[in-house]
Amino acid sequence: MQSAGVVAHDAAVDADAAKAASKPTPVAAGGAGLVASGILLSRIAGVIRESVFAHYLGNSAAADAFKAGFRIPNILQNLLGEGVLSASFIPVYSRLLGEGEDEMAELLAWSFGAVLLFVVSVLVALGMTTTPYLITAIAPGFEGERRALAIEIVRVLFPCTGLLVMSAWCLGVLNSHHKFFMSYAAGVAFNLAMIATLIFYGAHRAQDTLAFDLAWGCVVGAALQILVQMPQVLTILRKLRIDFARVAESLRAVFRNLGPVVMSRGVGQFSAYVDNFLASWLPIGAVSAFNYGQIFYMLPVSLFGLSIAAAELPSMSRATALPENVEATLRRRLNFGLRQIAFLVVPSAAAFFSIGDVIVALVFQSGHFGHSDAVYVWAVLAGSGVGMLASTMGRLYNSAFYALWDTRTPFKFAVVRVILSGILGYLFAIPLPGLIGIDQRWGVAGLTASAGMSAWVEFTLLRRSLNRRIGWTGLNRKFLGQLWGMAILAGAVAFGIKWLTPHAGPRPQAVMVIPVFGAIYLGLAYLLDLPEFRGFIGIVKRRFGVRASA
Repeated sequence: MQSAGVVAHDAAVDADAAKAASKPTPVAAGGAGLVASGILLSRIAGVIRESVFAHYLGNSAAADAFKAGFRIPNILQNLLGEGVLSASFIPVYSRLLGEGEDEMAELLAWSFGAVLLFVVSVLVALGMTTTPYLITAIAPGFEGERRALAIEIVRVLFPCTGLLVMSAWCLGVLNSHHKFFMSYAAGVAFNLAMIATLIFYGAHRAQDTLAFDLAWGCVVGAALQILVQMPQVLTILRKLRIDFARVAESLRAVFRNLGPVVMSRGVGQFSAYVDNFLASWLPIGAVSAFNYGQIFYMLPVSLFGLSIAAAELPSMSRATALPENVEATLRRRLNFGLRQIAFLVVPSAAAFFSIGDVIVALVFQSGHFGHSDAVYVWAVLAGSGVGMLASTMGRLYNSAFYALWDTRTPFKFAVVRVILSGILGYLFAIPLPGLIGIDQRWGVAGLTASAGMSAWVEFTLLRRSLNRRIGWTGLNRKFLGQLWGMAILAGAVAFGIKWLTPHAGPRPQAVMVIPVFGAIYLGLAYLLDLPEFRGFIGIVKRRFGVRASA
């Protein structure tokens, strides 16, 4: 039973957070809305891309080869791309801007970009020459033609990844100046290039050949992703000037942060490696099903977690340049952001549990991708729902640590998560299906469920550590109970409609089920007069150009 002091404290925090949610700062609301808008466009294009991919390649051996192959250069992108720059470059660059050192900030941007370009070029060259060994390491279960195809695909994809890393440099510059939309919407160009490749070649290519053609489409898309950002970057960084001596101290700060972040990302990528390693030993289709599920999982995580974390990081970093009220500022931003995240992520997780097959079928069910494939991916989604809220809120806590120039604490907790995820992933994916008497292929759901459990452990460690530094942050229990109650009710009604319409086609059934789920959840939020609902509607109105009533 809670003590009266704890209850009063929770109520006070909840009231403060609710007040902040009803009147968010312009940067917080506008920045997160712009990031979410850009991500939404990019993710929609990505979902369309995956739908077209599923139509032509399904859960085939060629699909497995492409998905596993794309994972290898994607490791390089994640090690040196958007997340790393957000943690190492943006805090230092934004603090210089907050201190009024615009010239030094510009020199730092160009100098760091030059170093990054050199490092990426070397790593791409090394990756292309060692591809066969990398395939052996990441997908040892691949043999024969599937292995040979994966090697060919990876050699093409490495230059693509180098371009995507430099695109992340553009994003770092733009985000530091609160120019969020284009940097996140640029992914639309990447996805459109892949969609065009699939449509143009898909009807008259064998699946193996089409997968190889798609790798070249990725290279073209990555180049386009840089080109669409460069006009805005060049309006900010007007003169290309590189002076390592003048920005030596700032560069050292970036690279001091970079080391722990790369290691943190490295253990995260090791976790992805373990998942694909284990999936490669499961029956054919497990690797592609796992990656199809990740497309849906990343949509709410990016829209509702990354958007808020990315918008808050530059502001948090600038705030640390002013020594007064740093802890209070971070607490206010964190508690506001956590409520916004939970309001949108909780129903996403509930939808994955209750109507995941309907969501998957709406996007993917056609051609070589049938209803049984949709049910298979649903299992992956249900496992992902276990830790979605923890993973998403953890991104915001990471941003707070990065703003404080502390990259080592998130790294330590990431190591704990990866070790735990690897142990649980093996147990849930390999021996558990046999022990409980189900087909081995369903072990892929155990991979995502184990990752979710580990995410909750990491989130708890992050929260406790930061709370010791800046004071209490978190979510009120009553508020969480309201969200889960609304989401469970919406999911139960939506599931009932699905159960009553078993013979409807995938699209008609989705039209009946998904809007009902959303309407019930948002309707209950309106009746309860949640400030997060008002904030959400305000963002939607602003994004679609609707003038709010006075």
